[in-house]
Amino acid sequence: MPRQIVQDNLRYYPRPPNRPPYTDASLAEAIRRGADPTGRILNDAMPRYLLADDDMKVLISYLKSLSAEFPPGVTETTIRFATVITDDVSPEERIAMLAPLENYVKVRNATYFPDHEAGVLGARSRAMAETLFTPMGVAKRKLELSLWVLKGPPETWRSQLEEYNRKEPVFALLGGMTTGEWQPVHQFCEENHIPDIFPFTDFPVISQTDWYTLYLSKGYYQEGETAARFLNDNDEARDKPIVQIVRDSREGQTLARGFQETWHDLGQTAPVTITLKAGETLAAERLQELTKDKPAAIVLWDGPESLKTLEMLAAKKNRPAMVLASSSYLGKSMFSLNEQARDYTYITYPYAMPAPPQDKNTPWLGTTNFNAEANAVATTRISQQSYILTVVLNMALLNMRGDYYRDNLLDVIGTIMDQDVPLYGRLSFGTGQRYASKGCYIVQLGKTGLLKKIGWVTP
Repeated sequence: MPRQIVQDNLRYYPRPPNRPPYTDASLAEAIRRGADPTGRILNDAMPRYLLADDDMKVLISYLKSLSAEFPPGVTETTIRFATVITDDVSPEERIAMLAPLENYVKVRNATYFPDHEAGVLGARSRAMAETLFTPMGVAKRKLELSLWVLKGPPETWRSQLEEYNRKEPVFALLGGMTTGEWQPVHQFCEENHIPDIFPFTDFPVISQTDWYTLYLSKGYYQEGETAARFLNDNDEARDKPIVQIVRDSREGQTLARGFQETWHDLGQTAPVTITLKAGETLAAERLQELTKDKPAAIVLWDGPESLKTLEMLAAKKNRPAMVLASSSYLGKSMFSLNEQARDYTYITYPYAMPAPPQDKNTPWLGTTNFNAEANAVATTRISQQSYILTVVLNMALLNMRGDYYRDNLLDVIGTIMDQDVPLYGRLSFGTGQRYASKGCYIVQLGKTGLLKKIGWVTP
């Protein structure tokens, strides 16, 4: 650079005065008062934060943990991701999850790194990508996606994850799927500080403190949570006895936990809870006994077996005004509920209300038609969830502007604007939030499908 330009720059932008290195105490002063170690007051571009001593210690400790070195999985040319699938996932579900992810990686790499042999058009595409994205560090790195398949019982997953990560360390995990609980993978990510973005599970870890796994929703727990809030806001049910019938299964127990913990937090008296073992049916005499005092509501956390219970209630004189059930647990069977039972059965529905049926030749995102019955079946959700993941990931990578640090990935996703998506209606993001879809509708079954009785119920 010519000397004259350097001198002009120094005249308009003089070097700051020399100062000693920051200590913990002087850094705290800079953060609180905006004063450097010499006492010089920094300009207004330096915000002031009046933090308590304990909070300041936590902040300074965090700042010391940061590094200018990129984390594992990021090189000068690539960013490596992985997705985790357990061996109990069906081939159809595996394909449904992987196809959108693999297609996203392929298309993105082809866009930013077109083949030199593609002629003039390919050269122009590469030049455009470099012009638009290289300053942000996006076009400098290709994406790689590895598949980590976990075999055997969950207690063996941890060692398998450690071995995969040793052989091919990754920047983050994308999606992932198991028929069971996600807790072992969640804990691995938490302890190794590896982000996991939107694993596809109905049994996420419910935590207010864990940081590294972002879930699409709280799954079954969220439906139980919504039922409690719905009853709490209902004048006919508030401060009145509630009966909860729970199938002793992972689904039933998770729904019951969501209901009971939320019901307790709302200051309500614990419900009378009846647990049904596997294969056990609720006899008519037992049902008569449970309803003799006419409870305000029955919360029925059971699968297709519960249809018989719902229909038996129609003949009971002391039947409560409402029975709540879960659409996820009932699945397709809820559309078989008879007309009489539909009048008093309210169902938690954690997705966007279904759009009118489309022409059979116009599928949504390559899946089956987006209608009430198809949307209630878990296997039709997977490719839609995977597509949502690619949208959020692409926005995050662009907004990171080359600063490929794991905590920055989570921070950037937290600042993304709310997204309108067909499956959930709206995904809302925020700093420190770990569940993107935060509520449910309360619906009933009508002659033409699902009828919205209560708008989106959120915490």
